[in-house]
Amino acid sequence: MPVSDTVHIQLPGDRRYEIRIGAGLLDSSDAWHGLPRAAAAVIVSNETVAPLYAGRLRERLQQVYGRVDLVVLPDGEQHKGWESLNRICDHLLGAAMDRKTVLFALGGGVIGDMTGFAAAIYMRGVPFVQVPTTLLAQVDSSVGGKTAINHPLGKNMLGAFYQPERVIADLDTLDTLPDRELRAGLAEVIKYGPIADALFLDWIDANLDALLARDKGVLAHAVRRSCEIKALVVGQDEREQGLRAILNFGHTFGHAIEAGLGYGAWLHGEAVACGMVLAADLSHRLGLVPADAVLRLRALIERAGLPLRPPQLGVDRYLQLMRVDKKAEAGAIRFVLLEAVGRAGLHAVPDAVIAEVLQAHGAA
Repeated sequence: MPVSDTVHIQLPGDRRYEIRIGAGLLDSSDAWHGLPRAAAAVIVSNETVAPLYAGRLRERLQQVYGRVDLVVLPDGEQHKGWESLNRICDHLLGAAMDRKTVLFALGGGVIGDMTGFAAAIYMRGVPFVQVPTTLLAQVDSSVGGKTAINHPLGKNMLGAFYQPERVIADLDTLDTLPDRELRAGLAEVIKYGPIADALFLDWIDANLDALLARDKGVLAHAVRRSCEIKALVVGQDEREQGLRAILNFGHTFGHAIEAGLGYGAWLHGEAVACGMVLAADLSHRLGLVPADAVLRLRALIERAGLPLRPPQLGVDRYLQLMRVDKKAEAGAIRFVLLEAVGRAGLHAVPDAVIAEVLQAHGAA
């Protein structure tokens, strides 16, 4: 495979940036050529990733910036809140960083979301670069400019749309990813097939064992195709006014699971995987797709080692949590549902049908 592959994101108003994908990018000068110019850079990472990769990234950035600082946050979804965000801002303010300072998000989706949000609000906006080190972040959360923190009443409810200057996805960082995290990332890869590309779903089905075995060539294709699909969607609907909502397939149920159990009990990808099973069943019960489409997706998620059965939070609790979802409108809960294999859309669903699905899957 080539040392680096590139996917381009084209946004309204001639804005654009690159997603660079490949093995060995942390040590490749080409991947870092053309970074935003500034006197200083700040790497934001966590206690798990920083010991593995922060030193190498810092060494690379010291060739570009006169000062390179490091902020290390606690690891885990339960720390994606005000306290961690303030730690980033405290460092920036305490070090008197100016408005050209470049932030580098080194980690998974939690670090990427919080670093992007800090970049969006510090001095009303400073540049940032995503350096995702998990499969989930490389195929989804690092791309598209969604930044946020969690609130006890809802996931990602406080945030901003703020695009990175670049995404650098080094596939070698997946070598140190725990198996559970790899499987959670596969949930977001699988998601792209049912909503946008039936042929990609076929490819995932055929190559799932190689993905689980961390075959670099297969991972490279999975990351590239996922980013291509997301780039196409985000380029048409940056601020989620319509089409971009399809990227949230499985997320309405999934976010309710995460909030209901307490952030961190399930990984985000695990909750999304289970949410996709429920959303596919909902699609079938509303007459949008045949039963075999649901069974196929369920079998693929099971093969990936991801959960199929939702936690027993009770119907009322699920409905309460889902009404806080960003897609809810005028009190109605709206879901991304499959309209065919490879096509999805946003639909308002009556509470009674939602309850029927939850009860059928043992969530009541």
